[in-house]
Amino acid sequence: MIEIGYYDNHYPPNPHRKKQNRWLVPMLLGVVIGILLVVVALPAVLESDLVTQQQTNSNTAGFTGQTNGSSNPSIMNLDVTTQVTNVVQEVAPTVVGVTNIQRQGDFWEQQNEGTEAGTGSGVIYKHDGEYAYMVSNYHVVEGADELEIVLYNDTHVEAELLGGDLFSDLAVLRMDGEIIEQTIEMGSSANLKVGEPAIAIGNPLGHMFAGSVTQGIISGTQRTIPQDFDFDGRADWQAEVIQTDAAINPGNSGGALINMEGQLIGINSMKVNQEAVEGIGFSIPIDVARPIIEELETNGSVTRPYMGVEIYSLDEVPQSEWNETLSLPNEVEGGVYIWSVEALSPADQAGLERLDVITHLDGESVMNMIELRKVLYQEKEIGDEVAITYYRNGEKQETTITLDEQR
Repeated sequence: MIEIGYYDNHYPPNPHRKKQNRWLVPMLLGVVIGILLVVVALPAVLESDLVTQQQTNSNTAGFTGQTNGSSNPSIMNLDVTTQVTNVVQEVAPTVVGVTNIQRQGDFWEQQNEGTEAGTGSGVIYKHDGEYAYMVSNYHVVEGADELEIVLYNDTHVEAELLGGDLFSDLAVLRMDGEIIEQTIEMGSSANLKVGEPAIAIGNPLGHMFAGSVTQGIISGTQRTIPQDFDFDGRADWQAEVIQTDAAINPGNSGGALINMEGQLIGINSMKVNQEAVEGIGFSIPIDVARPIIEELETNGSVTRPYMGVEIYSLDEVPQSEWNETLSLPNEVEGGVYIWSVEALSPADQAGLERLDVITHLDGESVMNMIELRKVLYQEKEIGDEVAITYYRNGEKQETTITLDEQR
């Protein structure tokens, strides 16, 4: 048997109905009083509720910036979309396209035309009254016979390469500043926080998408990315970069990574190029780039300390050779071995020889070639004297080297 319920809470029949007739008159009287109350009181209640609703709407209007004649403070809502568009509108003219033009031909072709070898982006950071200066990536301008700049309004201007640096992947260009009205404001990358907004501006896939804007966040700071410059399968350097999920595609290289104040915080440089990976792009921190930009602008190159040795990381040598060929004791866990020494170089004058294994510079451990270069390039200067700890034929020795200018 199925039990049926009643949605209006209807009661079942009562066999003692006659005993309930005495309640009929009071019930009818209650109904009449209820009707009178509804007819008389309802209009007053509705009018009171309407007034309250109007007051609520009026007060709410004050929170959207409207004036209601009262003393309530007006609070403006922050429109993030408007903020982004305002920032982009202000900064976009300072981001340009860079075209790498190279001439191809042999000895007999004296009048060969240049062809477009690649495109990238650049950022106008300085104007001295006569020239405008741009920063881009070294790999964007590498090998160029001519450089053409495409401004935000599609004006094409020739540019001159003042200098480039392989290790930092930075280059500085100069062009006629007569038609340049604006430069970007440099910010700082020192206090960037993971999760804060970031905007990338550049020219992905060439000038067809010039001035493209992507928005994301700072995904990581002080990341290190190994780089293989000679494509021999061994890392030659580790670049310190900012990680962002703002889309950075081919052609964005050399473009601007900016904060929500429109300040330059990074130079877009590279991305992880794997099918299974999305949203991992990298920029050179502006605090790392700034001194290199200044040196390239002034000298055309970056001058670094020089030892005069060809070195390789010890971890590239089979463990068996550590004992048999290099005669290293068990306490040696890493370092670099010298393959050759240039004649009359600082290393030669300090007495270093082929197959010596360097483990410390000024007491600081160097486990591989990258660490040694970082100590030399970031902590030392030309003319500095550096104490070198090394092993020769299994014996620990020390010498002092005076760093010279890189040739």
